[in-house]
Amino acid sequence: MSISAAVLLALVLLVLLYGVVIYNALVRLRHAVDRAWANIDVLLKQRHDELPKLVEVCRQYAQFEQATLARVTEARASVAKARAAHDVAALGAAEGALRSGLGQIFAVVEAYPELRANEHFMQLQSRITALENAIADRREWLNEAVNVHNVRIEQFPDLVVARLLGYTRQPLLQFASAEKADVDLRALFGG
Repeated sequence: MSISAAVLLALVLLVLLYGVVIYNALVRLRHAVDRAWANIDVLLKQRHDELPKLVEVCRQYAQFEQATLARVTEARASVAKARAAHDVAALGAAEGALRSGLGQIFAVVEAYPELRANEHFMQLQSRITALENAIADRREWLNEAVNVHNVRIEQFPDLVVARLLGYTRQPLLQFASAEKADVDLRALFGG
């Protein structure tokens, strides 16, 4: 074998080896995004299971604002649909509506001392609040994994391998700014 053929063979092997290294890194990143999504999905499922209990406890108080309960129930259904479809954009919008509805429930409860003192309600409120905090933490983790993935598939030479293998940008889980705003307590209490 001539020296030029050996050099060419070595270069081809180096390129192939480098392609394998890039491929393995991209696979790790894709699995990191999937794992982060799975962690959020577990928490969303747990919260999804708690919400009907909260709505039912509130519904036991006949005068409790039924429109607020209806909004939470509708938002819960939207979150479940987005979760099932793995539609991160729809999930962000549905999550915002659900968080807003929960905030309204917790604010309206202030006008119902019996409900506020209800042990079952207090346990549910604590559990849902803890789940909300965990979802926020996991959302940061998901968005970090998605960001690393998206940056990596856009950098050269990784983008060559990523495009050949059909890797695409993953969406961040974001909430609209209106959905992150504080609940307007004055409007809730008619003041």
